[in-house]
Amino acid sequence: MIRTRFLAAAALALLLAGCGFHLRSRIALPSDLGPVLVRSAATYSDLAYKLVRGLQAAGADAHTPTTADLEAAKAAAASGDMVPRKAELVIVSERWGDLPIAVDALGRAQEYSLRYAVVFVFRKADGTDLVPQQVVELSRDYVSPPENATGTTTEREILADELRREMSASILRRVDGVVRAGQMVKPADGT
Repeated sequence: MIRTRFLAAAALALLLAGCGFHLRSRIALPSDLGPVLVRSAATYSDLAYKLVRGLQAAGADAHTPTTADLEAAKAAAASGDMVPRKAELVIVSERWGDLPIAVDALGRAQEYSLRYAVVFVFRKADGTDLVPQQVVELSRDYVSPPENATGTTTEREILADELRREMSASILRRVDGVVRAGQMVKPADGT
């Protein structure tokens, strides 16, 4: 019995290794990255907080801008001093949209596609683009019967939270892919 279980476990491990399955490791970040500031166009962006948690799990010193950060930048600008720069993951924009994808015989929408698009860029402290500006778009479909809309709002909120979580993971995977590939791009303005 024990021998059979051992053989089954060994066969399963061999099968998984043969198909290319590997456990996902932590995301790779440059060793000289330093602290990371996650900025968003929206003041209280849930995506920004999810990205901070993901970067912290990868070993980065990440946070969103605090009042102290903003005051230090203003004071330094007023006095002409240079503020030490930090690496920045900037969420340039977040866009949500509902698109009807199915209608009933009366022309009422019954099924929607919830779309979430984010434009982001990741810059190192020296100004070089670690990940150049790019767009990530995700979508999920959901049913919303027009004659019984009970629970539709809750379902949409659950899908929106799921999309934020997936967006955070997708952005961090892109950062990981760039770092592992060793591709670092100079900024367009040449500084």
